[in-house]
Amino acid sequence: MRTKPEASSPEVSERMRRAKNSGTEPELSVRRLLFAKGFRYRVQSGVPGVSRRTIDVAFPGKRLAVFIDGCFWHGCELHRTVPKKNHAWWLAKLIENRQRDWDTDETLVRMGWRVLRFWEHDDPIRVVAAIQSTLKAARTLVKGTGKATG
Repeated sequence: MRTKPEASSPEVSERMRRAKNSGTEPELSVRRLLFAKGFRYRVQSGVPGVSRRTIDVAFPGKRLAVFIDGCFWHGCELHRTVPKKNHAWWLAKLIENRQRDWDTDETLVRMGWRVLRFWEHDDPIRVVAAIQSTLKAARTLVKGTGKATG
């Protein structure tokens, strides 16, 4: 792994240290809405068989994994930025993050999970509607056949 460069200033170092990697406001907004609708879920649940990777909001019984990705860390096409200081290091780091996301998705899908990814800027009401729709569709499948009931 590449050696992490020094921060460009003490302020930047402090800002990066304080950055949350879970329990962000977009994630909390989605979780509050889900809970209010009666859904129960696990938070920061480990990806089965993969160390150091977690699912933001997991519905293990339904095998549904939900991720609320931050625009900076996960490379949103609309809002991403790459710092000018240590540009090459940051670019490689952010590409690595995206590759890890894709690998996590593929791993979960191979294990029979459905994966939903949203951006931090997505409307929480629409995010919850998509989750609810996916969970509802999962209930209509006949176990083991992959076919919908009625």
